[in-house]
Amino acid sequence: MTTRDPQAPQLARLAALMADETRAACLLALLDGRAWTAGELARHAGVAASTLSEHLGKLVAGGLLTEERQGRHRYVRLADARVAQLLEDLAAQVAPQAAGRPRNLRESSAGSAMARGRTCYDHLAGRLGIAVTDALTARGLLRQDTGFALTDAGLGWFDSAGIRLDHTGRRPLARACLDWTERRPHLAGVAGAALCRHALDAGWCVRIGSERAVKVTESGERALYEVLGIDRATLR
Repeated sequence: MTTRDPQAPQLARLAALMADETRAACLLALLDGRAWTAGELARHAGVAASTLSEHLGKLVAGGLLTEERQGRHRYVRLADARVAQLLEDLAAQVAPQAAGRPRNLRESSAGSAMARGRTCYDHLAGRLGIAVTDALTARGLLRQDTGFALTDAGLGWFDSAGIRLDHTGRRPLARACLDWTERRPHLAGVAGAALCRHALDAGWCVRIGSERAVKVTESGERALYEVLGIDRATLR
């Protein structure tokens, strides 16, 4: 007689939550780290508001989403960074070809923008995220040989750049996140989130469109070249 692993039922329920195209579309949209209204997600997923409400209820009950209400509006966001990591890791297992060819110019442009630069929950991804990660590594600020870790010089660099790192939480300071378009790891964790937040607050990057895509501004190109030596051509 075999003994079933007690985690098996929970794992099966978790997988079932994501094994629906509408719910998967909502979860991927929420990887931008922002709170969305139910109506916005319904339009994004192309379903009726009543249908979407049922799906959101399941995702909230399953612990993947958290919700809050402001007046008549219901906002939802990913529950935490661990959920975001799970989604990005799963997305990285799907070959880019599996998504099929873009149906029109708009889809093609959106896909190119996402590959060039985007947010992955709260850190930078795409070619932009890889470029930043490689630059930090090349300058001895980040180590990748034994897992991602900031060096003493790296900690000093963040401090001198005025980018505050929160050491009080349980989240790792630096973590590798497999990039689903580049198939290489980019910087996540506390340091990745702080750098992304700084890039947006300082105007180095701006969000474009309704997806997770971000674009490096002219001032951002200058700043990233000055502080990390990143060639401007790699950011376009």
